[in-house]
Amino acid sequence: MQAGAIPQDQPMRMLRLTLSSLAGILLDFALPPRCIACGAIVADAGSLCADCWGQARFLTGAGCGQCGRPLPDNALVADQTYYCAPCLASPPAFDSVRAVMAYGDIARAVALQLKYGRQIAHARTISRLMARLVPISSSDKPAMLIPVPLHRWRLWRRGFNQSALVADHLARLSGLRHDRMALRRIRQTPSLGHLNRQQRHKAVTGAFRVAGDVQGRNIILIDDVFTTGSTAQACALALKKAGANRVDVICWARVCEDTGN
Repeated sequence: MQAGAIPQDQPMRMLRLTLSSLAGILLDFALPPRCIACGAIVADAGSLCADCWGQARFLTGAGCGQCGRPLPDNALVADQTYYCAPCLASPPAFDSVRAVMAYGDIARAVALQLKYGRQIAHARTISRLMARLVPISSSDKPAMLIPVPLHRWRLWRRGFNQSALVADHLARLSGLRHDRMALRRIRQTPSLGHLNRQQRHKAVTGAFRVAGDVQGRNIILIDDVFTTGSTAQACALALKKAGANRVDVICWARVCEDTGN
C-alpha cells in the first residue's frame, strides 16, 4: 500500500460506525434509560433519579462493629469500635455486616425488580455501589466472594440467583475470586418474608453445606437484603465449621429498626 493511501475497507468501516452511532441514538430516543427504582427517565442507564437518590438512606455512618446496626452518632467516639446490645449478649458467627442502604421504599423496589422482575441489569448497579464496602485483604491471603445460594429447585424456577449475579460483577470490579459453588443450600426453605426472627432461624438452621475449599480463607458473603441475620448466621456457621478464617457480609440493604420495617 502506498503511503497516504486509504485502505479499501475504510469507507465501509466508517459507514458501519456511523450506522452504529445512529442506531444507538435512535435506541436511546425510543428507549431512554430509566431510574432503577421508579422508572423515571434519567441521564445514565443503571442509575437512580434525583428524587429516589434523595429518598434513599445510605448507610455511611458508624454502626455496630459486628452486625452493622446503625448506632446514634452522638454516642460514638471516632476511631473506636462499638457493638450493639444483641451482639454483645450473643455474638453472631459472622464477623461484620455492611450494607449500601437501609431497607426502605427505594431499596425494596430495586431488590424486588432484580429478584422477581427479572431486571438482571440491576445487579451491575448494585455491585457498583457495593464495591466500596469490600474490605481490604492482604495480598498473601485475598478474600473470596461467595453468594448466598438458592436451593436447586428455586434456582431452576427463577432461572438465576440474584446474589450470584451481584457477586459476578463485584468480582470483576474488585479482582477477587468468586466461587458460586462453594456454598450450597442442601435443604429447601420456605420464603422468609412473612416469618418472624425465631421462625427464620429455625427455617435455615442446617440448610447450608460447604462444597469448596474455604480452609483458612477470608470469605465475603454476598446477599441482597439483611433482615434478621438468620440466613447470614446459618451460612457463616457452615463456613466457619469448614475452616473459614472469617466471614464478612456485604449486602444491598439491611433492615433497620428505626425505618419501620
